[in-house]
Amino acid sequence: MTSQENTVNPIRTPAALAIALLLAAAPAWAAGPAKPSQAQIDYRQERARCLRGESGQDRATCLKEAGAAYQEARRGTLSAPAGADLSRNATQRCEAQPPADRDACVQRILGGGAAEGSVQGGGLIRSTESSK
Repeated sequence: MTSQENTVNPIRTPAALAIALLLAAAPAWAAGPAKPSQAQIDYRQERARCLRGESGQDRATCLKEAGAAYQEARRGTLSAPAGADLSRNATQRCEAQPPADRDACVQRILGGGAAEGSVQGGGLIRSTESSK
């Protein structure tokens, strides 16, 4: 054997390694980009609302809150309360009213009566009329 037969060409080895890595990664490229999670979709939508100024908050606060909600959703600790919980929490606030006003308070919370104004405008005023 000559010394040339046992020598590995240093230029061909890295090229062969690069080709092997590219071929191994080809199935991942063929699959295309990963589908975004629901948390990512929600974050992107909320971030867009912040940037358009539709949140009712200043931009920095809105973006901070959107990012925090996204982190909690990724951890699995962000969940929306069930409808019954929301309703119960809303009507519990009426317990602070005098006994004579509690029924009207519950009716307003549950959507009875009239409503005017908007949250973006600074407040929503609900009113009911009773025959008392």
